[in-house]
Amino acid sequence: MKIAVLGGDGFCGWPAALHLSDLGHDVVIVDNLSRRSIDEELGATSLTPIRSIEERVTAWQEVSGHRLGFAELDVAQDYDGLVALLLRERPDAVVHFAEQRAAPYSMKSPAHKRYTVDNNTNATHNVLCALVETELDAHLVHLGTMGVYGYGTAGMKIPEGYLDVEVTPEGGADGDRVSVQMLYPTNPGSIYHMTKCLDQQLFAYYAKNDALRITDLHQGIIWGTHTDQTERDERLINRFDYDGDYGTVLNRFLMQAAVGYPLTVHGTGGQTRAFIHIRDMVRCVQIALEHPPARGDRVKIFNQMTQTHRVRDLAELVARISGATVEMVPNPRHEAAENELHVTNDTFLDLGLRPTLLEEGLLVEVEEVARRYAHRADLEKIPCTSVWTKEQQPGVPASRTTRAAPAEQSA
Repeated sequence: MKIAVLGGDGFCGWPAALHLSDLGHDVVIVDNLSRRSIDEELGATSLTPIRSIEERVTAWQEVSGHRLGFAELDVAQDYDGLVALLLRERPDAVVHFAEQRAAPYSMKSPAHKRYTVDNNTNATHNVLCALVETELDAHLVHLGTMGVYGYGTAGMKIPEGYLDVEVTPEGGADGDRVSVQMLYPTNPGSIYHMTKCLDQQLFAYYAKNDALRITDLHQGIIWGTHTDQTERDERLINRFDYDGDYGTVLNRFLMQAAVGYPLTVHGTGGQTRAFIHIRDMVRCVQIALEHPPARGDRVKIFNQMTQTHRVRDLAELVARISGATVEMVPNPRHEAAENELHVTNDTFLDLGLRPTLLEEGLLVEVEEVARRYAHRADLEKIPCTSVWTKEQQPGVPASRTTRAAPAEQSA
């Protein structure tokens, strides 16, 4: 297949692009390199050294023999450029990672909230509108989030996108029921998560109105750093974010252990979240591409996760294998202190995914990566300073003066 990977220079986009290229697909990365600009804004670079996109692409061709295309383009702002790219490349599939992905970053200030909504929603709608305008029958695979569901499940398993309900029709007799299937009610916990909920509504409309073929992957929290492709050459290494805005919780714990920093658990640590290893993420994108919906079908929604874990349990596990200490800190997020989470992920399992489960050996592997590059860490960037409400948490500085995200950032 010819595949355009939007946001292919990012934490998920880069390893996914390499994985698909390694399978023999003709892959072109489309990115405006905004994640690198956000590094400069935050003063917090990846723990692992990230080469320029030109060096990355050249290294991949040297190592694998596969050509990887690259087009620098702002998907959210340059609609005409996007249309021209689609007509030039004529991809069979488009993988959409081109959104600002961090919940804390989206809550830093009014400017960051507005940037995240403008960027993410415009990027998604531009892609949908461009596919209709160009009349390309390309399968769109979008990386969403488990966060669209919220985290209150009332003890039931969260279904894959759709909820089966029964209603009593107007004027119906006692006992009459009509079965209806609807999108699972959304309950976003941040501006970032809200944009993914808006994406979901846009997808439903364009699948219904324009018969676009769309798959939406509701993904859990990523852990791990290497895939089979990124570990072949240091020039191909993936991002390892550890700062309070972009670092994912388990990777942050492992990095903190590697540099002798206490493991920072927000609030009670009773938050239960869905997780997936980065190797499984790239395989899930592959599986989704290999099983597209037919034209006229509703949006396919997969829950892209493999396990659920309570945050304090993860901290205790990392502390046990590394000898680190655990420190409870005020929670900057507006969320329940404790929650259960039960999730259905049958579709990927039925299609052949063999999950990479959380094991001590794999945790040690990630910690070794963190130790190798520990000299690059800035310990002042570890605490999360983005807050969810105007009322300040003890010890958490106000974010009103945080510098706004540059308007040109989008992919």
